[in-house]
Formats: sequence, C-alpha cells, structure tokens
Amino acid sequence: MNLTLYGHGDHWIAIDCGMMIRQDLPSAPLQVPNTRTLEELAIAPKALFITHGHEDHIGAVAWLWPKWQCPIYATPLAAGLLRHKFAEHSLSSAAIRVIEPGEALEEGPFTLRYLLMTHSIPESCAIMMQAGDHRVLHTGDWKLDPEPLIGACVDPSHFQALAPIDLLVGDSTNAPLPGSAGSEGAVAKALEQTLKECEGRVVVSCFASNLARVWAIGQAAARNGRRVSLMGRSMERMVSVARGLGYLDDFPALVPAQDLGYLPANEVVVIATGSQGEPRAALQRLAQRRHPFLDLEPGDTVIFSAKAIPGNERPIAALKKRLAQLGATLFDETNHPELHATGHPAQEELKTLYRWVRPRLLLPVHGEMIHQQAHQALAEELGIQAPLAPVNGDLLTLDQEGLRLEARYPQHPHVVDQNSVVAHPGLGTRESDAPRRGTLFLALPVYATDTGWQRIGRLMLDSSHSSPIDEESFSDWLDERLEEIEADTLAELREALTPRMLSWLDDHCRHLPDVHLQIMATESPFNA
Repeated sequence: MNLTLYGHGDHWIAIDCGMMIRQDLPSAPLQVPNTRTLEELAIAPKALFITHGHEDHIGAVAWLWPKWQCPIYATPLAAGLLRHKFAEHSLSSAAIRVIEPGEALEEGPFTLRYLLMTHSIPESCAIMMQAGDHRVLHTGDWKLDPEPLIGACVDPSHFQALAPIDLLVGDSTNAPLPGSAGSEGAVAKALEQTLKECEGRVVVSCFASNLARVWAIGQAAARNGRRVSLMGRSMERMVSVARGLGYLDDFPALVPAQDLGYLPANEVVVIATGSQGEPRAALQRLAQRRHPFLDLEPGDTVIFSAKAIPGNERPIAALKKRLAQLGATLFDETNHPELHATGHPAQEELKTLYRWVRPRLLLPVHGEMIHQQAHQALAEELGIQAPLAPVNGDLLTLDQEGLRLEARYPQHPHVVDQNSVVAHPGLGTRESDAPRRGTLFLALPVYATDTGWQRIGRLMLDSSHSSPIDEESFSDWLDERLEEIEADTLAELREALTPRMLSWLDDHCRHLPDVHLQIMATESPFNA
C-alpha cells in the first residue's frame, strides 16, 4: 500500500499513502495502512509527499490524513484526483499543495526534489531527499519509456547529477524480467493496426489511469473512422481531470453511452473499465448483458489492453468465457502481447538507472518477496549492497555503517467498513479473549496454477503471546491443503482454508489464538 516514512532526529515525513483491495474477503473491502504502530512510537508525519496518482499510492489519503492534518504535496494530476477524494469525504482540500516535476522544497531537516519519471500515468516522479549527510532516492513507480506519448522522456542528466547516492529505495515489480518494458508509442501503433482489421464494435478495456493508453485508443479510433465512448465512473473521472489539466486537448469528441445504439457497429469504439474482472465494472456488465446502453453481438471485438494483476486470473478467465459465449473475438496479453506495455522497469532499465545514480545501497520495495529477491540479486551483480528485503512493519536505520533492521512490528490489517477504518476482526470469536489466547498474524503469498493454488516464498508469521507453533510442520500442512482445495477466487480460497486452519491450530496449540489471515496473490515464478 506504499506508505513509507522517513525520519531524521524526531522529524518525520511520509511518501505515498495507498490502499489495496482485499480480494480474499467477502465483498472485497479496501484495506488501508494501519497507523497504530506510528501512534505507539509517537511518529506523526509533518508532510505527505505523493509520487503519482495511482490508487495504491493515494487511495488511503482521505482516510488517514485527518489523523495527521499535515500539508500534502502532489503534482497537478495527483492533486486533482486527491481533491475529488477529499470532496467525497467532505474534507477541505486546502492542505493539498501542487508541486511541479523538477521543483525542490524543504521540510524540516529534509531537502526534497521531485524528478520526472515515465510510468503508466503522467507526472510520476521519483523523490530525491537529503537529511544530514544522507542522500536517498525514492524511485516510486517508473520505467524508461522512449516514447511515452504524454509527458516527456526521462532526462538522464537529472539523475547523473545525483551520483553517488547513499540509498536507493526502488521498484521491484519487474525485477525478475530480462530486457526492457515496452513503450506506449509501440502500443499505440499496434492498437491502430488492430482497429483497422476489426469489423464490428470494438471494446477496449484498460486502466483508467493510463492516460497515454486512453489517448492512443482515441487517436486510433479517429484514424479508423470510429467514434469513441467511455464506460465506467473511474474512466469518466480520470478523463475529466486530465482534460482540465490540458492532457487530452486533442482527444476525439465523445459519444454519450446512451447514444451508441444509433451508430453502425463498425463506427464504435468503447473504452471501458473492468480489465481485471471486477464484478461491478462496465465490461462485466457487458459480458452479462446487463448494460443499459449496449449489447455485444457476434463479430464484435474485446481488447484487454492491460496485464492481469496476480490473483485476478480466474475472475478474468470467467469474464473472457462469458464474452466468448456472446460471440466476441478476444485480444489479450497472451495472443496479442503488443497491445499492452507494463509500467515498471525490467532488468536493463534498472541497470541503466543504477549506472546513472551509482547507489551504495539498495532497499527493494513494491513487489512480493520473489520480486524483491530478484532485485537484490541484480543489485549484487552490479556491486550494490542490498542486505534487506523488508516486510510491512519493519523499522530500518541508515547510517554510516549501512542499513540494518532495528525492529519489526506486526501489522494488524485495517479495512474500510461502512465508511470508517476498523481493525479486521480476524478468525477468532471474541475480541476480549485475544490477550488471554494470544494473537497470530499470518500473511500467505500464493499464486494461481491450472489446478489450484501454490504457496510461494516465505510464510510471513508473527505471534504475540500465543502458543509456540512448529512453523515447518505448519508450512507443510498449508502446502498440502492448498493443493487439495478447489477455489476460483481468493475469497473462495480463504473461505475453504479458514475452518481447516482453525482445526489444525486447535490440535497443535495449547490455546487457540486469535488469527489474522491475509492471503496475497503474487506472480507465478514460471511467468517471471
């Protein structure tokens, strides 16, 4: 969820404050960072700095900022999206302050500069900070796109001028992948050629925040004599904010969705939300013939211009099955990989940036353990020390001797329930029993296979005042259960695993602890 805090002396700042969707829980609630540890350590950020406007970097700001009441610095697009969120929460947006890429500012002992990166949303920035004798580069999300379509390319000189730096806190998402991430310019050309070959209606589903992709779809439609319509509230909001900032001035005129039925099929392109199989998104409603303004017919084409997020494979497969049953032709990352480009750096881009800034130390973040470990291995290959792969709740110290783990604080999940942030109730029965029986925090990383689910990486287990557990036996037991459980979604997997897990713990613990289970989907190692 990308909430990172940096402290120098007793002065603290925060970078990003995102949320995630708990796909393993009924109704898929939002999970936001738990601030209890910060409160116990008397840590309150004096300022919040936003790297870019993706939900996993800004989604929790409106929920948590009221506790801090600090200034929020964001580039224009992210600031515009935050203002919408604050308005929905009836919060004043006076604390939101716009900072342009390239600008610098001071906050207590920190000097910070925003450095423009390319990513799958405009205005993504790395943040260079200096406090005392230490120089740290927090990359945020990025890639080196030679043709980003919206915004400028990364300027190597801006980063070469920083070298050498003490610590790079870097994006690990695509660290296992050789080569480079694709370019939005290449995707635009592929989209235009694909639309030229389609005959019926075309529905393109992508992330609303990928404005370069949305712009490319609009241009491809116009060049092929097609009209454009938007479907999905997040898509409409993103385009509205972007237009207000001048990003989509040359975007084709939009056709209201309710007027699509009056147009010939070969003149229609719909840009829709729902590429991840979300149950209430526009594409799902089209697949189920529940959309009020459009019915898909045989001969229509649906293009998935987005990669499947780990854990969404089965809902996406079910969505595609419904679309195929309607007679639609499907293009996706498997049969037409040229129609999508990732927003995160692969190995050659990581090497290029690291040659520019020459970091002494690397802290691999943003990714599961398999990605962090691949990032560590790459750093060591380049002669960069990468001693730690952090987990949520780690308190680290950077000094002249290096980087080390000071303490680890288990992070009890907090979710949004009925417009308030509450502790996830776990699997126990009575909260009042928790101190007597102890508490067990378990984070289970899994990936989907053709036949079921498999655990990957280390089992993340923290206990407080609970009976001791043989972790090796517990891990072996979990692996056997995952192989035998039939479940299409993380929520179904959790529902099937929960009673089995409580039964095992009841048999092997003197007192049954209060269990807090989080199932996290990650990439299959065979796709890396």
